[in-house]
Amino acid sequence: MSPSFPSSSAFQARNRSRDDVVIGLTVGGTARAYPWESFATESPIVDRVNGMPLLLLLGPDRKSFRVFVSRIDGHDTEFFLQSNADVQAGQKDWNLLDTTTASQWNFQGCATSGPAQGKCLDRVPALKDYWFDWRNYHPDTSVYKH
Repeated sequence: MSPSFPSSSAFQARNRSRDDVVIGLTVGGTARAYPWESFATESPIVDRVNGMPLLLLLGPDRKSFRVFVSRIDGHDTEFFLQSNADVQAGQKDWNLLDTTTASQWNFQGCATSGPAQGKCLDRVPALKDYWFDWRNYHPDTSVYKH
């Protein structure tokens, strides 16, 4: 079964306030912005930008974030929080589970147990920025929309 990915939409001036905070990234020349409010409520987010499967994570502190290529040994993979209730309760030691090997993964993108133990996902550079600034440098950006 092939995973389904959320859609993105072109910028609409009435949809974003200039002071909105976004997570911005560029993959192969394609820019995408993730509104912080969506990111914070939907994490982990599995998306695809320019053909690259991505995993966006909000940290246990609810402030830090990471972006990884969502691929294990060449296979596109989805990830899920092992216990969403534990993360919302503020526990620091949350784990992700992948759908390919059922291994546990930490916030650093490394498998801590299971068949993938010892492997780490590739990081994708991303930054937290104000919408007006991100759009200024990336006028053709798409915006993540679930």
